[in-house]
Amino acid sequence: MKGKKIVALLLSLTLCASLLAACGGKSSESSAGVEINKEGYPIVNEPLTMTVMGPDIGVTKWDTMPFFKTMEEKTGIKLEFRNAPNDSFETKRNLVLASGDYPDIFFGGQFKAADEVNYGGQGVLLPLEELIDQHAPNIKKILDENPDIRKSITTPDGHIYTLPKIDLNAVWYMGPLWYNGEFLKALGYDKVPQTTDELYTYLKRVKTEDPNGNGKADEIPLTSTKLNDGVRMWLMGSFGIGLEDIYADDNGKVHYAYTADGYKDYLTFLNKLWNEDLLDHETFSQTDEQKKAKGKNNQVGLVQDYYAYFTYGGEPGDKHPMFQPVASEIAGTPVAAKHPGLAKGAFAISSTNPSPEATIRWIDYLYSTEGAEMMAKGPQGMLWDYVNKDTHEKKWLDTPNGEDREEYRGTLTPDYGVVVPGIVNEEVNNGFTNDFDKWITKENEEKILPYAKVPFPSVYLSESDQQRVSAIRSDLKTYADQMEAKFITGQEPLSNYDKYLETANKMGAEEMVKIYQAAYDQWKQN
Repeated sequence: MKGKKIVALLLSLTLCASLLAACGGKSSESSAGVEINKEGYPIVNEPLTMTVMGPDIGVTKWDTMPFFKTMEEKTGIKLEFRNAPNDSFETKRNLVLASGDYPDIFFGGQFKAADEVNYGGQGVLLPLEELIDQHAPNIKKILDENPDIRKSITTPDGHIYTLPKIDLNAVWYMGPLWYNGEFLKALGYDKVPQTTDELYTYLKRVKTEDPNGNGKADEIPLTSTKLNDGVRMWLMGSFGIGLEDIYADDNGKVHYAYTADGYKDYLTFLNKLWNEDLLDHETFSQTDEQKKAKGKNNQVGLVQDYYAYFTYGGEPGDKHPMFQPVASEIAGTPVAAKHPGLAKGAFAISSTNPSPEATIRWIDYLYSTEGAEMMAKGPQGMLWDYVNKDTHEKKWLDTPNGEDREEYRGTLTPDYGVVVPGIVNEEVNNGFTNDFDKWITKENEEKILPYAKVPFPSVYLSESDQQRVSAIRSDLKTYADQMEAKFITGQEPLSNYDKYLETANKMGAEEMVKIYQAAYDQWKQN
């Protein structure tokens, strides 16, 4: 009888261990034979190993990287890595996806939208939305507060198959234009031009009034490298064009920039600048290095670069004001393209993953401020430390042997040269912003953000539509670029603009717009 009681007790304990919630024990659940803690860390109390595929840029092996070691210590989940060189990562990943021998996790790099749809539909990638709702409070909060992000990562079949990198502070789609501050001062400007007429007047004065004061007529009012450096995009906004490719207007109508209303006005304005030698006549032939040399020689009045001092020289500072988008006579101008703050396809869970619940909890940590701090700068105490943990104020620490800070960072975290999942927000950067960073933020707030909107969301196309759009866009962009240069330089008279439109539409411009219009309408309904 005593032996039977012991057996019964053991059976009862075993049953309770397998049904913890029903027995009122730990708040956890079973996955792959391992108990998953619903809250707190570690995520698992027993060993759990998963395989990860990611892009390796050759700085430090992921299996020795402090970020992953710290994550293992925190979560209890051990990772085994199947990396491929970054320059061939997409090809290697596609071979793995075709082989059927999947890693448990895809981390870093980016899945193309068509691959998300394809491999998600085939069941290779797991849908994540229910896992997020049940086990990922940080991700869920971000998606609930930013419905456009949720829509942009939800495929047409209603599922989320990958997670993005989210930068809630992103502003620039491309680096701004910058005025030469010395020229503005010499010409008596106390604010930057506000309209296309005022911009024209400024460029004209740069050409004729010797603002560099060397007694030579060597000033170049506006210079560029084929207009691809951002000059095109920022000046198109003066004529109501939201981006230099596909964009949607305030009424939800999709346009192709090179055939949109306002594009002829943009060409007419640039042609005027060209004819009066206000646009550098080497714009369509020079290299970026040649453009920068002119800036450092104090010849240029307006130029595009990520930061002004990259071209004008000197140290970071407020010497050279940011360009403010200028209005034309067209109603509703100017417009400016705001970066969507979203890099899709940076994380996925494969169908062979032994514990999707543990995995989504693991990645959810990187969408918290604390996790994002470690992803961005490496573990606390190596490159940085807290000044005030409650406010997330931080400070830099000295690097070993005076090593370059950025290069050292690349040995600590995979967030170096590749797209990784997670977030960037003001708290993550708190303490790392200097006076120059604060000035840039102020310039953005005053000059860019009042006119900025995301020009087009990240939409999904069917495989056939994607192939068709890719074929159209390649040839059409080449033709549009060639004709843009010809119209601006006068090789092709603007009287032939209607003929250009006809040819562009025959090449598929209208068809491409219809495809994107349907995708945009679907995105809005998600």
